[in-house]
Amino acid sequence: MIPAGLLDVVQCPDCGGTLAPEGDGARCGGCGRAFSAERGYLDLRPSATFDEQTKYLDEALHVDARHESISPPLLGSRIRNDMLRTFLRLGPGDRVIDLGCGSGRALAWNTDTGATLTGIDISPFFAHDAIGRFGLLLGDLRRLPLRDGAFTKAWTLDVLEHLSPQALRDVLGEANRVLADDGALFIYTHVRRNGWISGGLRLVNRLAHALERRGLLDLSQERLRKSDHLNPIADHEELARVLDECGFRIERLTYYTPIIGALVENVLVRVVEKTLTRRAARRLSAASASDPAAVREVRTSAKARIGRKGITYGALLVLSAVMKLDVWLFGRLRSGPFFALVRRKGTSRHV
Repeated sequence: MIPAGLLDVVQCPDCGGTLAPEGDGARCGGCGRAFSAERGYLDLRPSATFDEQTKYLDEALHVDARHESISPPLLGSRIRNDMLRTFLRLGPGDRVIDLGCGSGRALAWNTDTGATLTGIDISPFFAHDAIGRFGLLLGDLRRLPLRDGAFTKAWTLDVLEHLSPQALRDVLGEANRVLADDGALFIYTHVRRNGWISGGLRLVNRLAHALERRGLLDLSQERLRKSDHLNPIADHEELARVLDECGFRIERLTYYTPIIGALVENVLVRVVEKTLTRRAARRLSAASASDPAAVREVRTSAKARIGRKGITYGALLVLSAVMKLDVWLFGRLRSGPFFALVRRKGTSRHV
């Protein structure tokens, strides 16, 4: 079933026509194409596919089942979501689109704002507790099946680094098109050029790799997730030029060098995770601690413990607060990763 109001903001990805409900989906009044919503999300992928495709379509990236359910925002996810809320200041009058929503977890974390939330992703790995709860769309960010000016605000988290330079401009151009005049877009991504402060992050990553060689942690899944990073933006000067070309101006920017965050997430959490997967592998008679069944059990069990909001949840909240020091201490020191609020310029539509 299509959520109420969703058809008011979508359009046919092929001809731009208006969609009307039909059975478990919708049909375009222009070209007549039918779109399915039988799985709980509306499939609005364009008929013609792009040559450039993300690896997030691969099943291998989702074997750990982290996408299947939504836990409260913790650790790095909490930092990003806190910054999103600080920058965007969502409210009941806002209609918001999450560009590259993944499982839909950021939508769930921001329902209390009262904003009308919609998510779109090219990968169909939505969380069970997001399907039916939000307006979820399967679609390509380079050809958004959304009407001009339909949204007051938008965000994109950990997406732009996966795009080629041309795809980046296509996505930003489309984001500009679907935002209302003076609409705001929150971005979390990074440029290639890092500042001197990133030396601390490199040291932490070396420590993590040394521990991995000793078999104390496993970063293979993280490497897989980053394997299609194309990093299209060289530096912050190029960032400003590209945004200007696509009809945006930078309103606010905070740098984010997660030195403490990397120590917590890439070392401490991974060591604990490796220990638990070894135990799970023995219990399940799995081939190894990297066996998908063992990894899946540990992820599922951890999410259940977090959901009960007991000691595990409390400890992760404390670690999340400690990780916030990266923003407070280093937020003004120029580096690659950043949070930005950009504003749509002028009143004319940019395509």
